[in-house]
Amino acid sequence: MNGLLVGRSAELAGLLRALSSAADGVAGVALVGGDAGIGKTRLAAELAAEARTRGFNVLVGQCAELGDALPYLPLADALRGAEPAVREAAAAHPMLGQLLPGTESAPSAGLTQQRLFGSLLGLLADVQPVLFVIEDLHWADRSTRDLLVFLSRMLQSERVCVVGTYRTDDLHRRHPLRPVLAELKRLPTVTSVELGPLGAGEMADYVATLGEIDAQSLGLVVSRADGNPFYAEELHAAMAEGDSLPDELASLLLSRVEVLSEAGQQVLRAAAVAGRQVEDDLLREVSGLPLAEFEEAVREIVSRGLLKVRGHGYAFRHALLQEAVYTDLLPGERTRLHAAFARLLTSPAELAHHHLASHDLAGAFAASIEAGRAAERVGAPAEAHSHYDRALSLWERVDDAARLAGTSRAELAFRSAVMAADSGDKHRAVAQLRVLPQTSEVSERLAYYLYETDDEAAAAEVAERAVESADEPAALSRAMATHARTLLWGPRHQEVEELATKALELARTAGARDAEVGALLTLATSVELRGDMHRAHELVEKAMAGPTGDLAMDLRARFHHARIHYEQGVLEHAAEVADDGIRLASDAGLMWSTYGTDLRFLRFLIHYVAGEWDAAETMAAGFGARVGTVPEAILSSFALFVEVARGLPVVESRLSWLRPFWSDPLASYMSRGLAAEHALWHGDPATALDHVRAVLAAQVPGDSGNVRMAAIGLWALAELGTTEGADELRAQARLAVESGPTGAGGHLGPEGRAWALRVEAEWHRVHGRLDVELCRRVTEAFGYGFVYEAARARWRLAEALLAAGERHAAQAEWEQAREAAGKLRAVPLESALLDFGRRARFGSSGGQTSVPQGELTAREAEVLRLVAEGLTNREIAERLFIAQKTVSVHVSNILGKLGVSTRTQAAATARRLGLLP
Repeated sequence: MNGLLVGRSAELAGLLRALSSAADGVAGVALVGGDAGIGKTRLAAELAAEARTRGFNVLVGQCAELGDALPYLPLADALRGAEPAVREAAAAHPMLGQLLPGTESAPSAGLTQQRLFGSLLGLLADVQPVLFVIEDLHWADRSTRDLLVFLSRMLQSERVCVVGTYRTDDLHRRHPLRPVLAELKRLPTVTSVELGPLGAGEMADYVATLGEIDAQSLGLVVSRADGNPFYAEELHAAMAEGDSLPDELASLLLSRVEVLSEAGQQVLRAAAVAGRQVEDDLLREVSGLPLAEFEEAVREIVSRGLLKVRGHGYAFRHALLQEAVYTDLLPGERTRLHAAFARLLTSPAELAHHHLASHDLAGAFAASIEAGRAAERVGAPAEAHSHYDRALSLWERVDDAARLAGTSRAELAFRSAVMAADSGDKHRAVAQLRVLPQTSEVSERLAYYLYETDDEAAAAEVAERAVESADEPAALSRAMATHARTLLWGPRHQEVEELATKALELARTAGARDAEVGALLTLATSVELRGDMHRAHELVEKAMAGPTGDLAMDLRARFHHARIHYEQGVLEHAAEVADDGIRLASDAGLMWSTYGTDLRFLRFLIHYVAGEWDAAETMAAGFGARVGTVPEAILSSFALFVEVARGLPVVESRLSWLRPFWSDPLASYMSRGLAAEHALWHGDPATALDHVRAVLAAQVPGDSGNVRMAAIGLWALAELGTTEGADELRAQARLAVESGPTGAGGHLGPEGRAWALRVEAEWHRVHGRLDVELCRRVTEAFGYGFVYEAARARWRLAEALLAAGERHAAQAEWEQAREAAGKLRAVPLESALLDFGRRARFGSSGGQTSVPQGELTAREAEVLRLVAEGLTNREIAERLFIAQKTVSVHVSNILGKLGVSTRTQAAATARRLGLLP
């Protein structure tokens, strides 16, 4: 790298801001784009140097022009070149350690890619602050692109800055990096830096840093370089060597190669076939030169700045130089050199690349299959799928393909489809499986993936076919377990228990532990839906009795066991099981897998319900607010439980990020339901009601979540002083309680039953009736351990008791609610309780149980009569010819004097006290 950094102060400042933010605990990603030779690597190197001075661990990895041949190449490159302490920390994470030299790949236990991603997050947390630079993303393999997206989304409060460089001139319309860049640039954590050509003055300053040059030559270099620093360097070097200046960059680069000795050119051509960098021993073997002559040739090349020493080998000073030399090779020369590398290399992925380039189809075929298997072991399903697909494309062109592959064509195609599904492309997996002979194994996986893509009807049909075509017990047990799962939420749900029980018996006989656990969990869910919770617990405990060899299944079992405990109000046991599952997920690097995430949000809810709000808030801080996908939005929504209830200022910001995802039913249910509560606490019941109605419109009739939504909607109606829509809300809640989502009956746990009682109490409150016994039942129902909701229920019970004239009992409930709200730091509830206490004139000795009419002014009595008629403030103002704001003041005074909180309650209390005719 020549010269000083010139003309890039603004771009460097942008990157330094991202670095500074990372140092302060706000993770970020910077994408640096520009044409080849424009200075991306130079800028990244300047940033890396500054990061080191600030105490950052710096990881630098480079992609190679081998397509998807070598998964995670830049990550492996970065770890191998890291400081010893970082390498030692990486070795402690088995999924990362296998990327280091001399480490064998671990046998797969499922979710390999997710485990690797989670392990990297763990490593970055261990060694932070970290700057991780990934160069030449335009050559990145699919798994590296997925890793970049994962880091961009998951890194939030870690002291980590990720920088990726890419060539803009290489990004054709269908380049796989284009959609990735488009997605990432929409994220708030991502900074985009585009490097354009240097101006003439900047270019002149830059060329002057390269060495002495006269004014005429300087002007020539500046005019010819067209703002490209690398082109300027090559022009300057050519002029220094006395060469004429060709018109094109490739010709200029080759003119510098042509001055080398014959041996030097021979070595450089071999290096170009290897790629951007090559080990010394390998290059010497392929060059075919005697040791002394080889070393002299390399010394010449390095002295002219064409190659630079890197580790135990050499790297081209710039990728453009390697490309120019490679492109200039004669066809036969290129083929022979690729063949020479293929004879010496051992990496299956590299072998496949060189065999294919040397037209050795049989070698490419065999190496591709081995490369696919190796990619599976390191958690790179996209690359495994790519390698298997390449082998499949060569199958008909290779003699004795089945022997070379060690498997049949159908079996290889099946494995390719499974890898496509594991990489997230389930639609491609479905397409591939549909054209294969429909064995039981193929049909079972096809049904499983169809179910995952929400095509439940097709999944059930294909699963039935898998059952019919099974010819041995293990395959039959898996097919039956999958078939039972596809029927669980459909019209044939009555068949699930019988089918799952048969699958369970067969799986045990055949020793198919994965099918056994799958059947147990499906059966547990089925019996849970019909209310047999004891049986559900037994089944899930059996599913957890031992490892399955499939981490996803093991985590799924722990999640459902904890969930069932939670939903039955057994919070202590739920916490124990969830903690065990989280430990397993953490040890396996699966904290961000589907069930790793589910276990964490379940643990958050357990903290929330149990009143452990400081722990809940700590967990919520890890649920990133800056979301970009539906799963992220759902996880972020959970944080709103404690943030809304504590009245934290982050609520509005989090909601602003969640709004774009309200088209998803679950994201809408979670975030809009809590947005409704937020609106109610801030005196906006109309907005709250809009949220509730939108959520219920998207929900499945009979879903248990509708009960809570109906209760919130009725709260809003009570605040609005209208009964319109109250019956509909209660009916939706009762449908969930009585019928459930399948129509077979709703079986709610203690929380669900408490919410159902609250719906009834709120419905009466909307109609102006404060039912003391019903409010007491709500309080008792939430008393199973839901600290916050029990306090909210006591608030309503205190209102009902006060309206019934039981002032001492009302104050006792109010004091208990206030104590709980204070301990939780539930600011909105505490404020509402204080306001109610002031209006009720609660003190240490109780007080009167009625308000003499004399305490109301004549105007207040007049306003009270109009409130009782159902008039709004605006209508009252028009009737009495006073300002609407004045009416509002009168209404507040009336509520305070009567010791109530709503207009409906005021009218009811006034009639009971004889203040109204």
